[in-house]
Amino acid sequence: MARGMFALLCGLWLLVPVAGWAAGDGQPSPVTAIAADAEPDQETWAVHGQFTNVNQYHPAFSSPYRGENSLDPNARSAATNDVTLSLGVRPWQGAELWISPEYDQGFGLSNTLGMAGYASGEAYKVGANYPYLRLPRAFYRQIINLGGEDEAIAAGANQLAGKRTGDNVTITLGKFSVVDIFDTNSYAHDPRADFLNWSVVESGAFDYAADSWGFTWGGAIEWTQSWWTLRGGFFALSDAPNSKYIDTSFDQFEAAGEFEARHDWLGRPGKVKLLAFVNHGRMGNYRDAVALARQDGGAPNIAAVRRVQDRPGVALNLEQELAADLGFFARASANVGSKEAFDFTEINRSVSMGLSLRGDRWQRHDDTLGLALVMNGLSGAAREYFAAGGMGILIGDGGLNYGAEKIAEIYYALHLSKQLTLSADYQYVQNPAYNRDRGPLPLYGVRVHVEF
Repeated sequence: MARGMFALLCGLWLLVPVAGWAAGDGQPSPVTAIAADAEPDQETWAVHGQFTNVNQYHPAFSSPYRGENSLDPNARSAATNDVTLSLGVRPWQGAELWISPEYDQGFGLSNTLGMAGYASGEAYKVGANYPYLRLPRAFYRQIINLGGEDEAIAAGANQLAGKRTGDNVTITLGKFSVVDIFDTNSYAHDPRADFLNWSVVESGAFDYAADSWGFTWGGAIEWTQSWWTLRGGFFALSDAPNSKYIDTSFDQFEAAGEFEARHDWLGRPGKVKLLAFVNHGRMGNYRDAVALARQDGGAPNIAAVRRVQDRPGVALNLEQELAADLGFFARASANVGSKEAFDFTEINRSVSMGLSLRGDRWQRHDDTLGLALVMNGLSGAAREYFAAGGMGILIGDGGLNYGAEKIAEIYYALHLSKQLTLSADYQYVQNPAYNRDRGPLPLYGVRVHVEF
């Protein structure tokens, strides 16, 4: 019945006249600039919305044993739905206020467990069989012009149309996702529009501050000068690893910095981003947990050895246009592997790359074909912990025959109208949750995305 309600909502919204309603993407990137004469005068307010349904299925796969956090080896399907409104207003020049209420419903496969690079970015770590209301974003943005040529800002979800100068400072404060601003990529970043896998749309080892839905409180500042941008941010971690609740005291926090360089290569635009972050909070050391378990017996319990520690990491992010309709992307990331993951997933190192091809060559300009490959790895300390039966945020089979988690993903997004896109997605996973004893695993998905 809940799914029927969502389908009805989707159909009703499709009947709403779209004049004056700009389509917005699901996960906003830093403010998007376009040619200065391509947009009308600045918007003073805007309303955007979206509906996304993702259905995924996997057949039965080999699994001689399973643990508390294992992907169910029997044939399974799962669906997630969300409806989001983005409401924005400009209180004064250069300023924007946004709120984005959202209804969610559904669960990921095996309750979003069993893969470190999880299969759907539309699946949260919590869910419900009935629609429930959240407020994932409520933030203030201020653009301070510093000079240079005027650039038009495109209208979109969480972004008012307007203008800014090429040199500027952008300040964002409130509740939003760290990856709204950091680690963005034009070709692989939005599970409502492009790839679905967590470790493709983000740098896998970027353990960004977030609640169980992927959002937090904090602030970021971005300084842009001609060909480069420098970003810094300070964000609250959850009150405990993988918690639904944010530590609003900021006693536990993440500090992040990113340098972005824009360039032309053979006449084609591209970007290179270098990100560094550190999480400061009460977290456990894997080897401490294993040592305690050897004394007391049983499986290691990471919560029993938590204390205030730091966990740093880095990520390199590349995007490059190869032709007018073809783009390449790649990411490489790593973090300190001696301590538990805090808010994202159990990945200590990750490398991903792929291609994104628009449908110009078969007369379907707005369609997109994407292909990605990713390999995720664990540290030696993490391997010992999970081999001894330890549980993590997303993984824990009760044992471990270690192998790198290797994922291939291909999708085709069929743009049916200005409002409606239908996508087919296929993923093939070797060693889900780093376990050679499980899989291989094929995953099939269908995504319906409506913008209004």
